[in-house]
Formats: sequence, C-alpha cells, structure tokens
Amino acid sequence: MSDPKPEFLRFTGHRAFAQRLVLSTLTGRPVHISKIRSSSPTHPGLAPHEVSFLRLIEAVTNGSAIDVSYSGTTVAYQPGLITGTVAGAGASVGDVIEHILPANCNRGITYFLLPLAILAPFSKSHVNVRFSGPGVITAATHGTGDISVDTFRTAVLPLYALFGIPPTRIELRVLARSCAGPGGRGGGGIVELRFASQVRLPKTLHLNRKPGRIRRIRGVAYCTGVSASHNARMIQAARAVLNALVSDVHIAAQYDPSPLVADKNAPAKKRKIGIGFGLSLVAESSAMGVLYAADEVAPPEGGVVPEDIGTRCAYQLLEIIAQGGCVTGASSSTLLTLMAMGSEDVGRLRLGRDVVGREETIGLARDLKTFGASSWGVRDVDDDDSGDVIVSVKGTGVGNVGRKVA
Repeated sequence: MSDPKPEFLRFTGHRAFAQRLVLSTLTGRPVHISKIRSSSPTHPGLAPHEVSFLRLIEAVTNGSAIDVSYSGTTVAYQPGLITGTVAGAGASVGDVIEHILPANCNRGITYFLLPLAILAPFSKSHVNVRFSGPGVITAATHGTGDISVDTFRTAVLPLYALFGIPPTRIELRVLARSCAGPGGRGGGGIVELRFASQVRLPKTLHLNRKPGRIRRIRGVAYCTGVSASHNARMIQAARAVLNALVSDVHIAAQYDPSPLVADKNAPAKKRKIGIGFGLSLVAESSAMGVLYAADEVAPPEGGVVPEDIGTRCAYQLLEIIAQGGCVTGASSSTLLTLMAMGSEDVGRLRLGRDVVGREETIGLARDLKTFGASSWGVRDVDDDDSGDVIVSVKGTGVGNVGRKVA
C-alpha cells in the first residue's frame, strides 16, 4: 500500500517567501504558495532572488521536490533532508557549494545568509556556500531593507553562542565587496559562509535580563570604486555624534576596488559595477548577548555625501538602542525561530515594544503557529518602566533530524 500524499500548508502572496520555505524545511511540512504577484502587469510570479533562493534550498538539501507553475505565480515545495555540503551532491568547488546570483537580483546577500544560517545548525554535515556572480550585493540595500554583510557577521552570528552553537566554527569570508548597481540591481561581490557548528538540539534561550548599559561601539566603514577618503569622512561624522555618549568607539575602514562583471551586450568586455559607500555600526552592552546594530548606505543614484551617511547611521543606532529590548529587529527573527525549533522547554526573550509590533515579527508568529509550533506568550516587564515585553516561546523539539538518523 502506497503512502498517502502529504497535506500541503497553503499560503498566498510573496510575503515572507524565504521564511516559509525555511520553516517548511525544518519541520518537514510541504507548502503550496499561490498568487505570487499575480496582479502585477509587468513582473508577475517569482522574482529573480526568489528563484535563486529556491535553487539554494535545493543545493543544501537532498530529496526536495520543487514544482513551479508556468507563469511562476504558484510554487509547491516538498522538503527533503538538510544534508549541507556533500561531495558529489551539490559541492562544485572542493568542499564548497558555488551559488551564482543573477545580475538582475536586487536583494542584499543577507537575504540568503540569514535563512541559510538558520538551516545550517540542523544540517547533517558542514554547510559551506560561496556566493558569487554579478548579483552579489554585500552592502545594505535601500528599497528592500537588507542589512550589510558586516552587520550579519558582528551582530547576528555571535548570538548563535546563546543556543550552544559555537561561533568559533562559523566563518564568514568577504572575498570581494560590492554595493548595489544601477537601479539597485547587481553587485559583483564574493562571499563565502562556512558553518561547521551542527547540533542535535539548540539549547533553551533565556535572554530576559536587563539590557544593561552600552560599553563600546564597533563598526565598519566601507567603500567600493570611490575615493578611500570617504571612509574617513563617514567615521569622523559618526564619531562626532557617538564620542559624547561612549568613550570606546572604534570604526574600521575597508576599501575595495569596484568589481568587474561581463557586459551582457559585449561578453568580451567587462564593466565596473557596485560603486558606493556605507557604514555599519554595532553597540555592545554590558549584559552578555545584547547587541544593537544599524546600517546606512549611499543610494545607487548617488547625491549623498559621506558625512550624511555617518551622521544618519549614528543617529539610527541611537534610535535602535532607545527601542529597548535585548536584540534588534534584524536578529529577532533568527532567535525566535531557533527558540521554536529547540528543546521542548519554554525560552524567554526580552524585546522592545516596537520590535514586537513589527509586521515581520507578527508574521513569524503566525507562520510558526501554522507549522505546528505553540503560540507565544507575551507579557510586560514588571521590574522596571522601560516598556519592554517578555516573549515566551515553547520549543517543538524538532532538532537535527539528520544527526538523529546518523
């Protein structure tokens, strides 16, 4: 007797596309997503970055089945086992999966890195992926709100230690930097993620302490294809705001030449792309595990001086710190997802009221409930007048299925 066909969880629209595929892969529940930009007269169906993410999911899993309709407005996904980088099954360059992003991609590289880092601890083997091609944008993005690769490295990856996932075995290499190209599309950077910290089950997180006081601020000022003096001007403007509040401020400067990509009209010729500059700031608190991050980048069309970028990023960081809580909106989704996939115990996370009220946070709670997780418990912090809330999340005990089988 043949096994019954699995029941698909049905969603509509392109909102949280990557998030739903990640939850489907972790829980083993197949999904059916329809009406993806079906009302768009010019660009219906899947966007280039969504197609590329489907290919990435297919590369790091074994047994996944992806069915896309002719118009691209409907996707059916049956998840397989998260195998990671396996020789002969996706790894094309040694022990690394080479994933090439198309030139019309308008999302930053962290659109792919954030969900990949959530899947990596539950993989059967190490996850080594190198992102290259004319569509890799390492800087923050304007229209889509993606964080920069520097913020991901300094404000997101260290938080994995709170779940018993050693960050010393997680390496992020930025081999070539790039800002967004003309129209916010394309870049030409190269980024490699090596995630060798696989666990059976993430530890229960209890990050409900007081956030503490800011003790130091670190950052990276980067520019590609423009004068290296832009870094010094951004750093000076940011320090003019931050030095009056924190004495320990250190911002590194990173200069890279603009990457060269092949011209589609003349393949033999190469053109410069990804010219721009930006700033990433991370504030560390006296309480362990409390990080606040801010990103600011010059728009692709230009018209902004480096001093404005430095000042905006500094004030943006102060606004994020004022929101309260122990983590920012950029990393809250990662922590809440890992908490829901951990051991069957109740974890607690202190968040600012504005972070909890974000559309992304509310959508994550609904999606986790749809995939079988428990509802969150939300209560006000009663030991101070900060206005923060404590979010209680009960783990589902899904854990690393590949390691359990092995």
